[in-house]
Amino acid sequence: MNKQDIINQIRAKKSFLCVGLDTDIKKIPQHLLSKKDPVFAFNKAIIDATAKYAIAFKPNTAFYEVYGSKGWLSLEKTINYIKEKYPEIFVIADAKRGDIGNTSANYARAFFETLKADAITVAPYMGVDSVEPFLGFDDKWVILLALTSNKGSKDFQYLNANRKTLYKNVILKSKEWADSEKMMYVVGATHPEELGEIRKMMPDSFLLVPGVGAQGGDLQAVAKFGLNKDCGLIVNSSRGIIYASNDKDFAKRAAEEAKKLQKQMASVL
Repeated sequence: MNKQDIINQIRAKKSFLCVGLDTDIKKIPQHLLSKKDPVFAFNKAIIDATAKYAIAFKPNTAFYEVYGSKGWLSLEKTINYIKEKYPEIFVIADAKRGDIGNTSANYARAFFETLKADAITVAPYMGVDSVEPFLGFDDKWVILLALTSNKGSKDFQYLNANRKTLYKNVILKSKEWADSEKMMYVVGATHPEELGEIRKMMPDSFLLVPGVGAQGGDLQAVAKFGLNKDCGLIVNSSRGIIYASNDKDFAKRAAEEAKKLQKQMASVL
């Protein structure tokens, strides 16, 4: 999926919503536990209920890997279902990979060729040779961790080097590796003013913004500091949508929460 495909979908849906499929079997409705694959049954219902409001889905792979081969199969089925029924929707594998070159090359093949995700989140700590293998695929994306939404982001990401914080050094260096047609950046919604500084550094890049909703990020602040001429934002909400209810109305309630965010997004576009 190329950049214009994403922009076209944003314009058509008047939305820049990403629904995070962080599916915890302990939190899904009890009546689904009798299904052969409860995780996939839950995901399928959430996907069908929210697809009209979302431009992206983001399964966090940890919630699947924890169950071994069974969980990986649920992840494969989830991505295949999106690709078959909603091919216009951007699929992000939130895997936070990044290792020496030959290892990253196999991670890239696993997520782009086998799972057929459109993008993968990548940790930049090991530098260029850990990121480059992910960049060698047509119409696939690296989403580089820049400034994350968690409390511990201050432990390292704000440290100063060369008179700039580490996260700014990461962004500036990564501009040598790929342009806005291949690389996006994770910038947490809990850092709206820093998001504005990053937008000035990366005027044309898409930013994946987690942290709206359960983590306390504010959509209006994100839009104020992060929007560009093409929107340039993919804002993720996970728990606030997928766990809006744990009863039989869970998919309907998820759709209602997704619609609320989509309406807010439409008003700022």
